[in-house]
Amino acid sequence: MKAPSSKRVALVTGAGSGIGKAIALRLAREAIAVAALGRTPEETAVTVGKIQQFGGDALALDADVRHEAQMREAVEKLVGKFGRLDIVVANAGINGVWAPIEDLKPHEWDETIETNLRGTYLTLHFCVPHLKAAGAGAIVVVSSINGTRTFTTPGATAYSATKAAQVAMVKQLALELGQHRIRVNAVCPGAIETNIFDNTNQRGRDDTSIPVEWPEGDIPLTGGKPGEPEDVADVVYFLISDAARHVTGSPVWIDGGQGLLR
Repeated sequence: MKAPSSKRVALVTGAGSGIGKAIALRLAREAIAVAALGRTPEETAVTVGKIQQFGGDALALDADVRHEAQMREAVEKLVGKFGRLDIVVANAGINGVWAPIEDLKPHEWDETIETNLRGTYLTLHFCVPHLKAAGAGAIVVVSSINGTRTFTTPGATAYSATKAAQVAMVKQLALELGQHRIRVNAVCPGAIETNIFDNTNQRGRDDTSIPVEWPEGDIPLTGGKPGEPEDVADVVYFLISDAARHVTGSPVWIDGGQGLLR
């Protein structure tokens, strides 16, 4: 292992696109060294390239958060390069299949649980020892308004279950890790302009949807316009910064009031 970096070091999972990419870029602009982890090497390479273009320090990690050996190796590679780890952003996740419960197949349920929940667990399982070794740290888990504030997304039972469980993990671990000066918080985005819906498989929407239409859109703050990934990234940076030094175990909803309507 090399001598510890003089910079704080962050791991961001799902850093190849969308919210994760925005978070990685935001942290890097604050002189934080960033390990960008994803399962599509071409995407993480783009994120790292953008960071390096403005003089930031970054490392691309190719791993699937569901796989124990891959995550162990990725974290070892991170610590081998930077010598420390101070910040963890567990962002990787999928929408998975949204379908009526009687139509949702067991393997579809398992895939969502494995990615969103097992993936979060494995990320923290391998990272927390290094945060403890650093004497302090900050963890942010990217959850959702689904399962924490709203329950009306048609067929999103598996997804909502994982997002509710992530917030439960955050609260549990905030107490467990507080004695080590490690803060643990969650962000819960609403509608954000990303490509995640391109990977959403939805069936039987009419069987489970709630027929409500808002004349001005369902995001009061913006007249229905979705938020941007940078809106989430800015809140994540606050939560890992000293400005949030007394904040732990807290979910923060980033939805423009969307969840209050639903």
